[in-house]
Amino acid sequence: MSRQVDSLRSELRARLPEMLPGRLGVAVSGGGDSVALMHLLQGIAQRESARLFVITVDHGLRSEAAHEAKVVAEQAAQLGLSHETLRWGGWDGAGNLQDRARQARYSLLTDWARGKDISAVALGHTADDQAETVLMRLGRAAGVTGLAAMPFQRHRGGIELLRPMLGITRQRLRDYLTEIGVGWIEDPSNQDNRFDRIKAREALSNLEVLGIMPETLSRVAENLAQAREALALFAQESARKVARVEAGDILVDRVGFAALPDEIRRRILVGAVLWIAGRGYPPRQTAIDQAEEALLHGRAGAIGGCLLIPQGHNMWICREFKAVEGLTVAAGAQWDGRWILTGPATAGARISALGESGLQCLPDWRAIGRPRLALKSSPAVWQGDALLAAPLAGYANGWRAEPAPEWTEFHTSILSH
Repeated sequence: MSRQVDSLRSELRARLPEMLPGRLGVAVSGGGDSVALMHLLQGIAQRESARLFVITVDHGLRSEAAHEAKVVAEQAAQLGLSHETLRWGGWDGAGNLQDRARQARYSLLTDWARGKDISAVALGHTADDQAETVLMRLGRAAGVTGLAAMPFQRHRGGIELLRPMLGITRQRLRDYLTEIGVGWIEDPSNQDNRFDRIKAREALSNLEVLGIMPETLSRVAENLAQAREALALFAQESARKVARVEAGDILVDRVGFAALPDEIRRRILVGAVLWIAGRGYPPRQTAIDQAEEALLHGRAGAIGGCLLIPQGHNMWICREFKAVEGLTVAAGAQWDGRWILTGPATAGARISALGESGLQCLPDWRAIGRPRLALKSSPAVWQGDALLAAPLAGYANGWRAEPAPEWTEFHTSILSH
C-alpha cells in the first residue's frame, strides 16, 4: 500500500467516531468522491470488524441515474459489500430543485438506516464541497453559523450523518482511485452553470492565485465551527437566564434579553422559533431583525410560524394559529411535531387546535395567565364539534398533553441550530 493511501485512510479515520459503529452505511452516487469513500471505508471496516452497507439514491431526474446505480452495485459487490438503491420521484417542478433533492436524499438515507438498524451513514463531501459552500454563503452575507458551513458530524432523524472527508480535496481522491485502478462516473450536472455550486467551483479555481485553496477555506470553516460552538454555549447559558418554557411556549424577560450582545439575542430568538415551529432553515435575516426589534420594544410580531405577544416586561413566543389551523390527527398521534395527547378511549376523538370556538367553551381561560392567542394554537381534544379537553388550557378532563419523544428540551436545542 502506498504512502498516499495510508495518508488518506489515516485522515479519514481521524474524522470518524472513536468507536466505529458495528453497522455503518455509506452513500455512494458513483462519482469519484463517494466511490473513493467506499473503498477507503471498506478497508477500515474490515480492520475494525464493522459491517459496511452501501446505499445509492436515484433522484429520478436523469435517465442515466439507474445505470449509475447499477455500476455502484457492481463495484460494491467486488468489495463484498451489500448494495441498495433508493428512488425519489417527489419533485413536482416547484421550488429549488437542488434543495428539494438534497432534503429528499437525507430523508431517504435516514429512513433506510433506521430500517436497517444502522446508526450512522458516511457521506462523500470533500474539502472542495466545503469551500464552495463557504463561497456561496459569503455571497449571502452569512454570519458565523453560515460560514461554518457543513459539520463533520450531524444528527438527523436519529441517525448520525458523517462527513469524514471535509479536509480532503477532490483531486487527492481521484489520484487515489487512479492509483488503485478504480473508475468513477462524472455527473454532467457538474458542468451546468445554472447551478450556484458550479459557479462557486469556477470562482474558486480563479482564487488560487491569492492562495485561497479548497483546503484553506475548509480550515476557515472548521475554525468558524469552533467559534459557533462557543457562541452556542454562551447563548444556551444566556437563554437559561432570560427565557423559560411555559406549556410549549417561551416567555422571554425583555430587560434581560436587551442586555445581551446582539449575536446572542439573535441565537436565542432563532432557537425559540425553530424549537416551537419545527427544525428546518432559520427565518431570513430581515425577518429576524424585525422580530428582534419587536421583542426589544415590546411590540407584537410574527416570524416563522410563531407569534410575538408582549405582556408587561415579558414577551411570549408561541405557535401561530394559522400555522396549525386545520391540522388534525387521531388521539395518541403526534400533533404539530410537538405534542401527543392521550386520555380515555373515546370513539371519534381527534386532536386539533383549540381555536376561538374552543376558547369560548372555557370561561376561566384568563386565570391561566397565558395570552389568548397562545391558547388558541394549543392542542385540544374534539369529538365532532364538541370540545372534550384542552390540557394546556387548564381543562384536562382526564386527558394529558406530553411532549413528543424527539422534541428536545428548549435550552438543550440551542446548541444544535
